[in-house]
Amino acid sequence: MRIVLIEDNQILARAVEQALRQDGHSVDWLADGADGAQFLADEGADLAIVDINLPRMSGLDVVRGLVAAGGEIPVMMLTARDALSDRVAGLDAGADDYLTKPFEMAELRARVRALGRRRGKRSQAPERIGDLSYDRLGQRLMAPDGMLDLTRREMALWEALFDQAERVLSKSALCDSIYGTGADVDMNAVELLISRLRRKIDRYGVTIRTIRGLGYMLQTSGAA
Repeated sequence: MRIVLIEDNQILARAVEQALRQDGHSVDWLADGADGAQFLADEGADLAIVDINLPRMSGLDVVRGLVAAGGEIPVMMLTARDALSDRVAGLDAGADDYLTKPFEMAELRARVRALGRRRGKRSQAPERIGDLSYDRLGQRLMAPDGMLDLTRREMALWEALFDQAERVLSKSALCDSIYGTGADVDMNAVELLISRLRRKIDRYGVTIRTIRGLGYMLQTSGAA
């Protein structure tokens, strides 16, 4: 999943970021409420983890803005506040879950997994392109002769391309989706992932087309 973390405590944010990356997620970290809200509006996310006390804009207002915009991004709120009224305020604002600091990283990771499953249930029916069927809930890409064996990074690349099928995505945009915005990643690593994924899906009527100078596009084989 692509996770947006909005947290102004740098030490905590780095620890959360590291734990989530170890689980194969890409993480975009922002330390300011207004910047976080703008990033979510512009880029979206599969999950947002939002602190309640943030510079310039509170986490509650960030979540209210997501709800007002009609978004369906699951949200977990983080806060040092433990009063019942604060938890209720967070949930009433539109948060899906609430975790009080300090917390065990294992619990955070478990809750992230649960919210990911909840997101997947919103669209349980497999989605098709060419001869491939994508099961978001199970994170499985199925072909007529069985499930494709994809690494976590290859699956993240597939999801980024599939969500924008028939649209050109730049190499930097794909890098952000796979590794998180600002990640120090050699662009050759993205090219290698694209080459590996292309080889695995080409035989099933789906390909990753290179648009010279612009980026890459997922489309059915033979499409103009």
